[in-house]
Amino acid sequence: MIGDRLTRDLYSELCKIVLIDPHSHINPLSAPSKTLDDILGYHYYTELSHSAGMDKAPLAPEVGPRERVEALLNWLPQIDNTAQYSWFLEIARSFLGFTGDRITGGDAEVLWSTAQKQFGQPDWEKQVLKKTNVEMIFLTNDFDDPLEGFDTKVYVPCLRTDDLVFHLDKPAVRERFLKATGEVPASAWHVRAGITKLFDHFTAKGAKACAISLPPDFSPAPVGDDDLTLALERVIGGDAEAKPTVARGVFWMLADHCAQYKLPFDLMIGVNRRVYENGVFQGQDSDVHRTRHVGPVASGAENETGRLL
Repeated sequence: MIGDRLTRDLYSELCKIVLIDPHSHINPLSAPSKTLDDILGYHYYTELSHSAGMDKAPLAPEVGPRERVEALLNWLPQIDNTAQYSWFLEIARSFLGFTGDRITGGDAEVLWSTAQKQFGQPDWEKQVLKKTNVEMIFLTNDFDDPLEGFDTKVYVPCLRTDDLVFHLDKPAVRERFLKATGEVPASAWHVRAGITKLFDHFTAKGAKACAISLPPDFSPAPVGDDDLTLALERVIGGDAEAKPTVARGVFWMLADHCAQYKLPFDLMIGVNRRVYENGVFQGQDSDVHRTRHVGPVASGAENETGRLL
């Protein structure tokens, strides 16, 4: 009895804590889920179900959301030993009135129809934020995101910099950089000037962090302006061997700007992309369990969230 009371007391106090989600992939212009497919169709559930034996066919874009949800719910019992299963069970209980101990494909119709009714409420977003006691949600924003049309005090901008560090060899990325900053990223000086404009834009809109996902073999190091300019010229000309030098130099610029603007640099370290080519969408990567000290910045494993609920 004492132990039960202590558990209840601790749980009650924990529930009073205002929460901040430090990393998400929510679209602040359309934050809440519209259907159960927005939850079960996310890679947490699709990759687990696929790894448990489900065929990829129900995950094809041409498959309707209701049919996809039914297929995933049929496979949900196969992943009932995972945290993701317990998450969805708690969502169903807390928001959809589910009272059972297990969810199976037989619950698809009632869960779908209940979700449609609940999610369609005009104040559903506010209901979810209030019930979960979430005060702020940190976003993942492309460097050329205008950051308009949403409350940045609730949905906090975060400058995602993967494209700047690893993809300046791509014409489309350079064009986006030019459009966003007015700078042609063909020299170290122009890249630095553009990055300064991006930090000015993001901090003016309330950004509280910068972020990047790094492969396990990445080693940051300062690169001189002349060397970085030469490397940029080479990658623009199609020389892939210069890409690591560009990546190190641009990353170091970003770290310098984080220090100057007093923003934490969230490093999601150790992800190998597209390791499992036959995996589902967003379920093809593998993490490497090692960390690397890179200076006065924050590091952590990436936890991606696609919807408010």
